[in-house]
Amino acid sequence: MMKTLLKEFEYDLKASSGLSANTLNAYLRDCQAYVTYLETIRGIDDPEDITRKDVSNYIMTLRKKHYQASTLSRKLSSMSQFHQYLVREKILKENLIARIAKPKQTSHLPSVLSMRDIQAILAATDGESPLDERNKAMVELLYGSGLRISELCELTTNQLHLNDARVDVIGKGQKRRVVPLSAYAIEALKRYLSHGRLALAKAPSAYVFLNRHGRPISRVGFFKVLKTLALKAGVSQTVSPHTLRHSFATHLLERGVDLRYVQEMLGHADVSTTEIYTHISSTHIQAIYDQYHPTRLKETQ
Repeated sequence: MMKTLLKEFEYDLKASSGLSANTLNAYLRDCQAYVTYLETIRGIDDPEDITRKDVSNYIMTLRKKHYQASTLSRKLSSMSQFHQYLVREKILKENLIARIAKPKQTSHLPSVLSMRDIQAILAATDGESPLDERNKAMVELLYGSGLRISELCELTTNQLHLNDARVDVIGKGQKRRVVPLSAYAIEALKRYLSHGRLALAKAPSAYVFLNRHGRPISRVGFFKVLKTLALKAGVSQTVSPHTLRHSFATHLLERGVDLRYVQEMLGHADVSTTEIYTHISSTHIQAIYDQYHPTRLKETQ
């Protein structure tokens, strides 16, 4: 019975949640693990037999695995949504997980690259091969427009409007937004689309960025490419596609772009999510002040 209800919950989630494919899959994996525990460890097949103790014991097993606070919070959210679905379907009278406190998450400032490092990574993409042209276009687009890596990998040719210097982005929850394209990104994209992509394509494809086999490049695939480029560029810090997105937002704010514009370009639903970059920018300014203020210079002389 539990497996049947879980399958029905999956259909409901796909139809109504508006979650991204990655988040949706994570939620379903979490719920599958929860149901497996109830069936195999607690011997429960009917959700009406679930008690608070069953839920508490499962959460205790999760805590013993020392998940990060963000991961544990997501697992609790997944389970809560499953229970809430059972309440909506009148299978359960209450959501046993709704009142369970989520773990406090420590605030980690995202890593940001300097302009020198950005330029070095872009220089590392220089080359004549189809993959070089693709890599340059991807880096220019990630840094120049602040896209998420999933948005970049899933980008199709009809979303690019090079003559209008814009890209139509489909973000989390299938929300659409329009983001400007930099002149550098437009130049790199034109070169890639007219040469590199034609060489990589083994068959007609709607996707912009292809791997060496002619299939859409994956998130993991480009992560490996970026890691290699950073190594070639001599960048010591860890670089991920998200690092380029963080750098895009921080560098714009440092140059005085209004926070609301940055929020719109990043596709953040809440401006409070974007405000973290204000803190990064302030931290960067403080570091420069501490390093170059006349008082500091006198002390080192």
